[in-house]
Amino acid sequence: MTLPTVPAATPLSDADYRSRSGAALAAIEACVDRWLDEDVVDIDAHRTGGLLELSMPGGSKLIINTQPPLQEIWLAARAGGYHFRHVEGRWLDTRSGAEFFELLSIQASAQAGKALRFEPA
Repeated sequence: MTLPTVPAATPLSDADYRSRSGAALAAIEACVDRWLDEDVVDIDAHRTGGLLELSMPGGSKLIINTQPPLQEIWLAARAGGYHFRHVEGRWLDTRSGAEFFELLSIQASAQAGKALRFEPA
């Protein structure tokens, strides 16, 4: 079996990393707020610095955490943990190459029991 080749991370300054990872967390919060306003799904979002906790229907959680020393975003879901690095404008999983918002959407949909789609800002 051949594992996918994930391109090397795009070098970022610390300020650029903080800006881009912060924008990703803000985009997630905006989606959750919109879904609450439109009565799509009841997800409670709680953010502390670079940690965003999403409490899903049924009691499960999704945890999104920035990792400044590694310049990564980590996702903890019921299905497992994922690490994403910034590659040419997108956050890609370090193992599979999957895009962050796509994988987050898949995991959130599985844990919420309905189709959900997160979009970058």
